[in-house]
Amino acid sequence: MSLIKANRTTDGMAAIGARAKDAAAQAVPVGKRAGTTVVQGARQGAAGARDWAVPRVLDAKERAAPRVQDAVRGAREWAAPRLEGAADAVDTSVAPKVSSTLRSTARQVRPTPVKTGARRLVDWRWMVGLGAVLAGAGATAAVAMRRRYARATADAKDATEPDATEQAAAGDPMAEDPSVNGRVTTPEV
Repeated sequence: MSLIKANRTTDGMAAIGARAKDAAAQAVPVGKRAGTTVVQGARQGAAGARDWAVPRVLDAKERAAPRVQDAVRGAREWAAPRLEGAADAVDTSVAPKVSSTLRSTARQVRPTPVKTGARRLVDWRWMVGLGAVLAGAGATAAVAMRRRYARATADAKDATEPDATEQAAAGDPMAEDPSVNGRVTTPEV
């Protein structure tokens, strides 16, 4: 191999190496930007997925709650008669204490009846409150009537009895005689 060919190959390799360095120098920032963009995209995608999923999960939860309550109620309605049946069987064959325990468990398991319509309005708390209001109104009315009666009685008594000046003018010997010092004395009989 000649010296010229060897120089061309060495120069060619150096030129290729220089071009590779330039390409690598340009590729590193582009790669970093691409990595940053991927990370930001992943974060935005995750946030978007969360924002999309949260209302749907909450909506599903709200829609499922009544179904779960209905399922629990159905299970309790199914279990209560069977527990009572077991209590009846135990009544005749096993100890009465076990039977009473099963009956109390059946009472605890049985769901409370759902109040509808007028039964919901006629609750014992409403009745107690209404009774308290009516008792207060009755007491107020009784006090007002008593005061009115006392005032009317006093007015009627004042209208029928003559006062001291009328009695003195009539010459009643039992009339009181006011003295000069402002004291009232009663005549001696």
